[in-house]
Amino acid sequence: MATSGEVTLKRAIEGQATKLARSVHNIRYDAVHDEILVGNPVAQAVTVFRGGADGEEAPIRIIQGSRTMLWDPDHVDVDPVHNEIFVPEGHKILVFPREAEGNVAPIRVIEGPDTKLVEIRGIVIDPVHELIIVTVDRTYGPSTDSIHQQKSQDGEGAVLIFNRTDNGNVKPRGMIGPGPITNFYHINELAVSPKGWIVVPMSGSGGITDAGSAIGSRQIGIWSVNDNGDVPPHWILGGPTTKLPSDRNVTLNPEAKELIVFGDGGFAGYSLPEIF
Repeated sequence: MATSGEVTLKRAIEGQATKLARSVHNIRYDAVHDEILVGNPVAQAVTVFRGGADGEEAPIRIIQGSRTMLWDPDHVDVDPVHNEIFVPEGHKILVFPREAEGNVAPIRVIEGPDTKLVEIRGIVIDPVHELIIVTVDRTYGPSTDSIHQQKSQDGEGAVLIFNRTDNGNVKPRGMIGPGPITNFYHINELAVSPKGWIVVPMSGSGGITDAGSAIGSRQIGIWSVNDNGDVPPHWILGGPTTKLPSDRNVTLNPEAKELIVFGDGGFAGYSLPEIF
């Protein structure tokens, strides 16, 4: 990346007219349509801003209301190729048209015991392979009631992969984890490259590689969309020279073939041409 160190803020979207709240934890940029999407759990809404929004600027669209099924939209992603917005909600995935506005019902809902969706955290859409990829703290067990009474632990999380057009109580086409090798837990963010490589910030105590060495909590693992089961990553980014932050969010810059990692009040870029 060309920029490093301390830089001056170029612009900020803030103020009452934006309808943004303190609890905003996730943001997505649609480069095709030059739009910014933000989930707002407090307002139970998804807000969309123009890409060049600045200052106290109102959103251009808001998805909100009783028909939307939105109650805690902490994360959101957009498929600019197929013009759809995806929102994880607890044990389900809601799908809206990209230009949806107001109190509109989702056009598809993925939910049910066969989906194995429990406590969804992060979500990313792969428009190239037409996949939905989510992280969960646990997978579906014997009963929903018993799941709610349990506290999720290291190793119980998983990455679930669905077809983009899935609807209803469908089985995932792939599931990475759970188990002692992946040891996923509380993964809020992930990214997927155009070649189908899933980039996952390791959380909790990490996992164990096929060589038996621990995957530390300050490392990033890279799996394939074709992986299945409790399998080790194909690559691991980590170590003292990487200076990875302890609280890691990830995104990709395909043009520069970079992985961008941000957290701890800053961000860093890493060259990973292999995944592009």
